[in-house]
Amino acid sequence: MPSSPDRRELLKLLAATPLAAGALAATATAHATAAPIRTATAPAAAAGIVKPVPPELFTLRGTNAETVFSALRDTGRLTPADRFFVRNHTSTPRLSERDWKLTVWGSGLTGRRRSVEFDYATLRSLPAVTRTAVIECAGNGRSLFTTQQGESVSGTSWTLGAIGAARWRGVRLRDVLHRAGLSSSAVDVMPSGLDDEFVTGGVNLGRVRRPLPVAKALDDVILAYEMNGEPLPYDHGYPVRVVVPSWIGIASVKWLGDIEVSDTPLASPWNTQFYRLFGAAHPPGGSAPLTRQTIKSAWELPFGATLAAGETHTLTGRAWSAAAPLETVEISTDGGRSWRRARVLDRPRRGGWVRWRADWLPDRTGPAELLARATDRAGNRQPERTVHNTQGYLFDAVVRHPVTVV
Repeated sequence: MPSSPDRRELLKLLAATPLAAGALAATATAHATAAPIRTATAPAAAAGIVKPVPPELFTLRGTNAETVFSALRDTGRLTPADRFFVRNHTSTPRLSERDWKLTVWGSGLTGRRRSVEFDYATLRSLPAVTRTAVIECAGNGRSLFTTQQGESVSGTSWTLGAIGAARWRGVRLRDVLHRAGLSSSAVDVMPSGLDDEFVTGGVNLGRVRRPLPVAKALDDVILAYEMNGEPLPYDHGYPVRVVVPSWIGIASVKWLGDIEVSDTPLASPWNTQFYRLFGAAHPPGGSAPLTRQTIKSAWELPFGATLAAGETHTLTGRAWSAAAPLETVEISTDGGRSWRRARVLDRPRRGGWVRWRADWLPDRTGPAELLARATDRAGNRQPERTVHNTQGYLFDAVVRHPVTVV
């Protein structure tokens, strides 16, 4: 049986203390399920988030923690759990795999309308699969509508760090649905989380839930119980979460507890009020509910960084597309007047990201703008401007990254 997140945190923190060598074995045995111990120098977690969120790694935004993108520079293709962004509607729940159950129910099951329960052991007895997938909030880049395009939007003011890539291990959603008795008449599947009910503007919207068309549910969706070879951390959905590759992050419901299967279309606030495109450029009632993510690139460099003139700087970044593998990444060091290709360091794959790098020898001092532009194999290329929508979703324009050369 894998260790719980609490036990892992305990072992890591003990190992970091001067007395760890003598205390580790005895304390781990006596407190195998104890809450994480914090040393005097350990960074405190944000309210509602379990893991530490030190300012060099995260920017806190309400109940959320955005990864500082430049903190990814020394990581590989996968984002370590301790640097993976946190998107919470409420506080992270501390659940137990011993008590966890998944209920699958609804009119889209065969026979009489009924429900089927899976405990943790039963779920893990199903054939396991591994998917490497990016999870990205639909609002990633939202603040750039305002700072770069001068447009007003609502929602969390993410820059570009509401994204992470991980190796997820779990079971196929389709295997769970077939075990529960999926009917040929089923049209929608709606996972729901076990976090607290979400209240906004005095209105209780209930627990986070969002429907998937049954065709997507039967495709590449998994119910994950591991992240990068370890049990899911609390903040990332322990003990079980949904992972919907290439789709906006809200589809990958954390702390899964319930799946409704219906023979009629399902709706929730997360596909009616939110996660659609509203505004002058869109239909009066809003667009269809958002599904697939878009294409982006970002520099692993702080905004406003200072660079020395007359020195060669190796600049790095990442680029990704949900539609197709990346084809090229181009950079401009003169505000977009000229472009050259960056060196892509990873084999491009659909739904993943690649690392890239390029050298730059600035020869004059003063302010400068660095630009990166990704193109995928389906011909999608980052535009100069993203069409406005009032909730600030799917920002995909080339980002103008300011630096100062001294």
